[in-house]
Amino acid sequence: MNRKIAVACLGLWILLAVTYGVGFQAPPEPAAKRIVVRAGRLLEVKTGKTLTDQAIVIEGDKIVSVGPAGTASASATIINLPNATVLPGLIDAHTHITFDPGQVGYSGLGVSIPREALVGAKNARITLEAGFTTVRNVGARGFSDVALRDAINAGDVPGPRMLVSGPALSITGGHCDNNLLPFEYHSSSEGAADGIEAVQHKVREIIKYGADVIKICATGGVMSKGDDPNTSQFTLEEMKAIVAEAHRLGRKVAAHAHGAQGVSWASEAGVDSVEHGHLMDDASIAALKKNGTYLVPTLYLMDWHRENAARSNVPEYSRRKMEMVMQVGQKNVKKAMAAGVKIALGTDAAVYPHGLNAHEFGVYVRLGMTPLQAIQSGTLNGAELLGWSDKIGTIEAGKWADIVAVDGDPLQDMSTLEHVKFVMKGGAVVKNEYGK
Repeated sequence: MNRKIAVACLGLWILLAVTYGVGFQAPPEPAAKRIVVRAGRLLEVKTGKTLTDQAIVIEGDKIVSVGPAGTASASATIINLPNATVLPGLIDAHTHITFDPGQVGYSGLGVSIPREALVGAKNARITLEAGFTTVRNVGARGFSDVALRDAINAGDVPGPRMLVSGPALSITGGHCDNNLLPFEYHSSSEGAADGIEAVQHKVREIIKYGADVIKICATGGVMSKGDDPNTSQFTLEEMKAIVAEAHRLGRKVAAHAHGAQGVSWASEAGVDSVEHGHLMDDASIAALKKNGTYLVPTLYLMDWHRENAARSNVPEYSRRKMEMVMQVGQKNVKKAMAAGVKIALGTDAAVYPHGLNAHEFGVYVRLGMTPLQAIQSGTLNGAELLGWSDKIGTIEAGKWADIVAVDGDPLQDMSTLEHVKFVMKGGAVVKNEYGK
């Protein structure tokens, strides 16, 4: 009988607990760790003002306040950067983080997709330590960039925040298809599709397997075999179908395009950004301006190849196309800048070594941007293009605590951004040469 009474009492206690919360209070959430970054100088990238003696207060992975340095609470962890200039984490809107420069032409056929993902893990760390806390990866085989993004988000490997495309869409035989093997192999890339129904299906399939953004190849390219960078690939109707499907499913579209017609068609189709644009003409520049399409220029790669041509392993078919693009690419992008086309920084890292991404800023200044405009292309503008203006791009309350610091004044010397000495991503210190 005593046992029955005990069971009944226990049942009543459980009922009361479920109904009124008696005795079953969950343990309180631990307070978010508070960090205060004391910055000798802080660049407001919206205004161009450099503020002195600022305190950036961080709880968890978010910034909670920014203002004049005062007395921090005893419980806060203090990071002192009294002689540094602090900026928001940098953004690269065009990377191929799972590729290395050596993986071009026939040598790339020997790289498996698992190996590609591991190459990406190496390059993700290098990119993050270079100060780029966010990247948009536009093209990877076998969804290796999806796997890398997920591993970074899970904390398995260090790396930047990633928005990824998976395989790029290509016409059969176009740039982004596999054109290296003869007919008997029947080899095509995962993103090859022709016709409106097929490209709609391919957009859905790529999103199914984890893509954040859709990458399409609107013209021929430089690093591919058997195509012409001046030549359009997808028809205007095919591109309109791709964009409509992607936007309906909440994804933006980035279009690789060198030639003038491909740039114009991609912009008219409604893509969110045109990548490269090196062979544009006045009409295609006007189309970008009229439609508000972002241009992601990828220009430093030309300087790098010019300086390293003797030791580059670029195949001869690519070398000839690279020389053609280098003759006019920077001049045409300069015209687009002067016309007021929106610019977001992108590098095409993998065409040259990862970690050199910040050299892109200096090229923009050389072509006529002010230093502030160049910095904005890799902060404010990149955040807008990626659709993350509420999360990244500035040092403000409510945004992720993605912060970098450099010596000197980047508004006076852009090369300081090539030597980032402090990197924080989401409130976690990734690199701190000032703390040595």
